[in-house]
Amino acid sequence: MVNTSPLVQGHGHGYGYGQGVVLHPAEPFTALAHGIGSQHDLPISPFYAFAGAFAALFVSFLALGLLWSTSRFRGEHSGLALPAALQRAADAPATRTTLRGLGLAAALVVLLHLLLGPDDPARNPAPGAVYVLFWVGLVPASLLLGPVWRLLNPLRTLHRLLSHALRRRSATAHHPLPVRLGLWPAAAGLFGFTWLELVSPDPASTTTLLIALAAYTTAQLLLAARFGESWFADGDAFEAYSALLARLSPLGRRSDGRLVVRNPFHGLDATPERPGLVATVCVLLGSTAYDGFSDHPSWINTLQTSPLGRTPTATLGLLGSIALVATLYCLCAAATRLVSGPHPGPLTAFAHSLVPIALGYLTAHYFSLLVVEGPRTVIMAVGTDNAPEPAPPLGPGGLAALQVIAVVTGHVLGVVAAHDRSVRLFPPAKAVVGQLPLLTLMIIYTIGGLSLLLN
Repeated sequence: MVNTSPLVQGHGHGYGYGQGVVLHPAEPFTALAHGIGSQHDLPISPFYAFAGAFAALFVSFLALGLLWSTSRFRGEHSGLALPAALQRAADAPATRTTLRGLGLAAALVVLLHLLLGPDDPARNPAPGAVYVLFWVGLVPASLLLGPVWRLLNPLRTLHRLLSHALRRRSATAHHPLPVRLGLWPAAAGLFGFTWLELVSPDPASTTTLLIALAAYTTAQLLLAARFGESWFADGDAFEAYSALLARLSPLGRRSDGRLVVRNPFHGLDATPERPGLVATVCVLLGSTAYDGFSDHPSWINTLQTSPLGRTPTATLGLLGSIALVATLYCLCAAATRLVSGPHPGPLTAFAHSLVPIALGYLTAHYFSLLVVEGPRTVIMAVGTDNAPEPAPPLGPGGLAALQVIAVVTGHVLGVVAAHDRSVRLFPPAKAVVGQLPLLTLMIIYTIGGLSLLLN
């Protein structure tokens, strides 16, 4: 919904420009700068929103404690195998080559628009392609189809083409990836992208985007040259982002390689407990939270009056938001270990339960942006003249309900995932009590998420 605050949103997908000026409400990319409304836009009572959320969490926790005494999720060992013919088609070299070609072609189209198009997001579809179709659109694509960016990733394709052109044979010349590296490169890359989107002075500028894309592409290709193609699975921020969200997809791979349809909880349970996993999820949660409060008038005033300047202050705000999310989770993990007993990996053991929470925030925060600005970007790209303005598919009441339901559902799913992991790891006498810190964490996150929605 349109934010009617007299202060322009000072960030938000590159379309607010961070200049603190009032833009015309009909100008593209300003009316829906983040897909989240303020309190006067969302016709829902805060009392009922919070009461419903707390009731859902407590009822879920009590029901799980009484009725769910053994672990039910089997990770990568579960799933109903799809027909062999369908798997052969999905894994066929022609299918994969076509998808790689589509990903490379789309990247080249965006690059041409950045190089040759006007430096104006109202007339150039490239910023919308990056911040809306790609960044936000990757969420439903990964949920429905699995880790799709692994096949579409133009950087993988470029690496293969360069390796072939240089006649470099894959295995022996590459260094193995250090195990301790884990997902830390992906966490750093996601932070860099969210900084570009939410903090940088002119994120929708073609010059800014070209510099960012050139720097990221160069770094990724150099690292892939050293570590091999396996680098992209963990080192490319967007492959890791897509793969993490795809853990909740009904489509997945069983441990024997078969393509299966499965309960999304099984895929979530199979999330590898690796270094950097907590950091990656906390970047997603913290950056989304920052995007929610950074259009509040008090924060905009802080940015405008800070002696440090807008960009350093906004950077500290983004870092602080991520650090707060991470600190709360670390305290929760420490409390769980204190109550339930020692565990070799207390931080990563329950990190998978944060993924549905992140998904709930992403859905609540960016739904309206995707369904309105996404079609607008496509219309602009194909050069359709006199095309009607895309209309929001939901009214204020429908949007409010969707946002609250998305946030609450994400937390309830997180409670379920954490409970199943708890009864697997801890003795029955401590499994339920050990989840009290996690429940407290979910309540705190829920209060924060709903407060941002209803601010």
